[in-house]
Amino acid sequence: MHRLPMVVTLVAGTLGCTAMALADLPRGGRRAEEELVGMRDIPSLLIRSDEAADGGVAGACPPIISTYTNASFEGGQYVAQGGFAEGEIAACSYTVNASDFPLRIDLCEMIFATSATTVTTTTKWSVIVWEGTPATGNIIATYSSDGKILPHLVIPPGTNGTNIQFGIDPSDPEQIIVQDNGSRTFSIGFRIDDHNNQTQNPCVVAPPSGSNAFPTTDVGGLQASTTNWLYLLNCGALGCPAGWKTFAQLPTGCRPSGDWVMRVTWTPVNCAQPGACCLPNGTCQLLSAADCQAQGGTFNGEGTACTGDACAQDLCPCCFASTGGCITLPPASCVAAGGVAGPIGQTCTGYVCFPTGACCLPDGTCIGPVSPEQCAAQNGVFKGNNTVCNASTCPQPTGAACFPNGFCLQLTQSQANSAGATWKGPGTDCVDTNGNGLADDCEQANPADVNGDGTVNAADLSIVLGAWGSSGGAADVNDDGTVNAADLSLVLAAWD
Repeated sequence: MHRLPMVVTLVAGTLGCTAMALADLPRGGRRAEEELVGMRDIPSLLIRSDEAADGGVAGACPPIISTYTNASFEGGQYVAQGGFAEGEIAACSYTVNASDFPLRIDLCEMIFATSATTVTTTTKWSVIVWEGTPATGNIIATYSSDGKILPHLVIPPGTNGTNIQFGIDPSDPEQIIVQDNGSRTFSIGFRIDDHNNQTQNPCVVAPPSGSNAFPTTDVGGLQASTTNWLYLLNCGALGCPAGWKTFAQLPTGCRPSGDWVMRVTWTPVNCAQPGACCLPNGTCQLLSAADCQAQGGTFNGEGTACTGDACAQDLCPCCFASTGGCITLPPASCVAAGGVAGPIGQTCTGYVCFPTGACCLPDGTCIGPVSPEQCAAQNGVFKGNNTVCNASTCPQPTGAACFPNGFCLQLTQSQANSAGATWKGPGTDCVDTNGNGLADDCEQANPADVNGDGTVNAADLSIVLGAWGSSGGAADVNDDGTVNAADLSLVLAAWD
């Protein structure tokens, strides 16, 4: 048994309006008598601690209210089910998402009413909780009034009503926890254990309406016939079908005209907190991780907010060549729409879709206007959108400037020419990888190696002899304009 909560005393209000009998048939005819009662306000018999009066237990998961009635649980018109006998039960079943289980029952409520009573009525009652439906599920909790810890329902004479509110103190470690039995359904019910004045066999004579309190249904008409339940006594041929029946299973003469004025406040124990979900269309919504995934979105994490840049990492500027326009889209959506996707994480604000400008080539020349892609294809450096070529646009490239004494400096071509050095071209340098004291780019090839294979041998001699007497060419080793004995002598001197 759970430790019971602190009891808050019933405060009875003065309720008005005249009761109107809708049916007054013998017990063997209509199974239940209905009486329309009007009430200006409805006090509560609150059976829980003050700190949880608003429903739910403090924590991360927000409480949820389930009900079928359109009643406000305040003043108004209600239908008192006058034929309701001792031992009969009013119940409702609720089907929720499987992910909501296990869930905690925070508050069970139902309105009971009297109609033009001449005495104070005292009703003993019980509240019951099932896993599944009342007909096929398992009872997991039952609490009954005892007049001490759990007060009986006491209503003063006249036409009055009381909302019985039952819940476990949120500080109690033993809460009413409902597991999913496979049906994703739980139920709550209220039973009248002892009427104030049930004088005779209820199968023959209904409990007197002038001296008893009864559970109520609403005046909005029956909306949930398969989830409102009634447990009926077995009166044989004199009464309605016995046992658990939904309102839909009852004959017209036995069926209440509205939904039970009953509701339950409950909380998922392991609820998932919503967070920012970046949807495929680029918008952001607060959803659970599961709901976000179901919609094809990207979940940013529990508790994250849809701030201005919450989904920026999933977007890019999308440019359209036909118009030159730009809209911010997810990359996949951009490509599918025929656009050109820009950098992920940027928007169209300040982004130039199709830039053109000056391009500096490796040799220092400037071309343009061209696109960045065209510039890159020529190993150039793009100078920016709308830039133009002029004398100062492209800096002159540097390269190895080789001096006659073997010294090397990184200079531009004009600087090398002014200093009398031999400029080796853009991109060359003064690195000496072989450590011989000369920059690699400044070392001269051996002219005696006529075929350039790195060795002076018979192959080079054959080339010189074959070109004997001719002018210039690789065989003119001394570069004097004629292939002759002088060239032959250089080859023989350099023979490897």
